[in-house]
Amino acid sequence: MPVLKELLEYQKEDGALRAIEQELLASEERKKFMQAKKFMEAAREKLEAQEKRAIELKAMRDSLVMRVEELTHTVAEYAELEEMVEGGGDIAFYKKNAQAQLDKLRAIKGELNKLLSEANAVAEEYRKLKEQTIVMQKQYKEYNEKFKALRNSRAEEVKKLNDRLESIAKKIDPSIMERYQQKRKERIFPILVPLTGDFCMCGFEFPKYHQSELAGGNVVECENCHRFIYKP
Repeated sequence: MPVLKELLEYQKEDGALRAIEQELLASEERKKFMQAKKFMEAAREKLEAQEKRAIELKAMRDSLVMRVEELTHTVAEYAELEEMVEGGGDIAFYKKNAQAQLDKLRAIKGELNKLLSEANAVAEEYRKLKEQTIVMQKQYKEYNEKFKALRNSRAEEVKKLNDRLESIAKKIDPSIMERYQQKRKERIFPILVPLTGDFCMCGFEFPKYHQSELAGGNVVECENCHRFIYKP
């Protein structure tokens, strides 16, 4: 059954609805709202990762501090080197051991300093991210309300268009409407286009043997862009 008239009428109303949708999507209110939303979603993951890293660094620091204390105690025992020698100890052996312990102690203290430096960097990054998050939380709340107000200001107009579209759709074959809505989801617009000469608006040459199918107000899908083609 020919559906050209109804489809053209439907697309006209749908075009008006789409214009409102695009206006809302491009609004500064939505841009600011989405900017804050995306930031907070990313910030949540970063903050969790930093908190986890902070716990890991603390555990590593605690472990290194214990090793420093143990080595400091061991090195302190070599302070009585003269008494060890008098007791029959090998001074060369004691000196070698003492030096080895001192080297370990210096190495561990170096690791500890690097660890503290990283911990400070993580803490500073966490602090800055927290501050930015607080700012974005305020922006999210403010522009969420502004976007809702903007959307509500067009709600009556949108409802009228949707009611009109629903009324027109009842006159169109459901299978065609299903295909139309699928194209709409794929952001194809306009969906219904006239055949210009032998060509679709996308530049695809429409086969002449198919052109007879357009007679009487029928529509045929373009093999290239999948729009509905009609003969004006």
